[in-house]
Amino acid sequence: MKTAYLYVRVSTDEQKRKGYSLPEQEDRLLKYCDYNDIEVKGIYREDFSAKNFNRPEWKKLVSSIKKERPKEEKNILFVKWDRFSRNIQYAYEMIGLLRKHNTTAMAIDQPIDLTIPESSVMLAVYLSVPEAENTRRALNTANGMRRARQMGRYPNRAPIGFVNLTTVDGKKIIALKQPEAGIIRWIFHQLAKNIYKISEVRRMALDKGLLCSPSNFSKLIRNPVYCGLISVTLSSEERQMVKGNHEPLISVSIFYEVQNIITTKRKVSSRTEELRATFFMTGFLTCPLCGRRVRGSFSRGSKNSYPYYHCRGRCKTRISAVLLNYNYERKLQQLMLSDKAIELFSHVLDDSNLNTHRIECVSERRQLLRQLARQQSALSKARKLFVEDILKFDDYSEFKKEFLATSACLKKELGDNIDKLNNIDIQRQLEHGALVEPFRGYASLDTADKRHLIKLIPPNEVNFQTGEISLGLTDALSKILVLNIKSKSKE
Repeated sequence: MKTAYLYVRVSTDEQKRKGYSLPEQEDRLLKYCDYNDIEVKGIYREDFSAKNFNRPEWKKLVSSIKKERPKEEKNILFVKWDRFSRNIQYAYEMIGLLRKHNTTAMAIDQPIDLTIPESSVMLAVYLSVPEAENTRRALNTANGMRRARQMGRYPNRAPIGFVNLTTVDGKKIIALKQPEAGIIRWIFHQLAKNIYKISEVRRMALDKGLLCSPSNFSKLIRNPVYCGLISVTLSSEERQMVKGNHEPLISVSIFYEVQNIITTKRKVSSRTEELRATFFMTGFLTCPLCGRRVRGSFSRGSKNSYPYYHCRGRCKTRISAVLLNYNYERKLQQLMLSDKAIELFSHVLDDSNLNTHRIECVSERRQLLRQLARQQSALSKARKLFVEDILKFDDYSEFKKEFLATSACLKKELGDNIDKLNNIDIQRQLEHGALVEPFRGYASLDTADKRHLIKLIPPNEVNFQTGEISLGLTDALSKILVLNIKSKSKE
């Protein structure tokens, strides 16, 4: 052997940065070459798993060998055969490929003379032992993760909406991560309504800020972790659901309701959804001439299509859907809470003692902010001690883990506190006797909510000539809702 390529490998990037395996391997190979008068043609350093040969540096090494003259003898040196491969099948295939290019692979700690037939037995032993170690390690890891799942822990990387944390006592947990958690809760509630396709819900979630591919979104809506359950695989045919230790995003009933909806085959077209959104008053209107139910459809014009509510009979009664929908919304927005209803709310709010609750929430918020500030100050001091080499790396890492876990809990409590304060402020507005217009946000409701509201307050009289409409308020609603005087005067 006159020349050789050197190949050194570790499994991960972390071992490459923090360990001493790569320099140690390289030093031993260089000393071996120096002792045996072998010229080093190149050194290839790898931080990749040896489960296959799909490794960047190994590909470069094979490419360099192929560029050399075919009849020239070439050699590859490494420390042990487990640096070469941990899969016996791929190892034999690669050895055969190297032979075609007149190249010999050799481990300096486990030398084999391939010209001797019996040496193939030792080669098989050297190649099979690393694969057995990998298989045993993978089996132990799988058993450990299964036991963790049976205890209610989620040992994998946290799904979207959660974050991996370590508690003060060293336990691995997953905690809610905002705003993703709120968006995912909204996704499940939208799917439970069964009015949108999965792709439409995903697009709306993307608009809200959720970053998720179509394939991952399909896995997300089928993951029981979001309802507080963890799936445990006991065998190839047996699975078990265990209650997790983490905080659920949705209830179990909503999760299984969504599973029933998304697994049921149904044809939902974008055209159908467009019709529902445009003609949401269908089923609540009757023809003034023949008394039949009025339906909605698009009428094609010279340039565009126009939506109309029209009669199914021969009377040809019809009206613009845009005009009628607008008039219904306008009539709703003219309604407000009556003075007696506002007075009743005021008495309820007085009984709830909002001022005391607000003072308590403000005091709690200040305390949480002080605790967060103390945590930040402690971390800053620890960082300075670490930079000055007074605090060891392991102690600093442990302190930082405790800081992250504590800060996440404090931030969650702070978010809950802010929600309480916002709710109290809204109630205080009612307490001051402000005019309450409950239907101001009617336009932002989805189709299902609009139809639910129409069932509560249906259109009473509709003029199919002018589009004027009146609302049918029950006796109970007429005592709560009255016409806004300012809106009436403007009209």
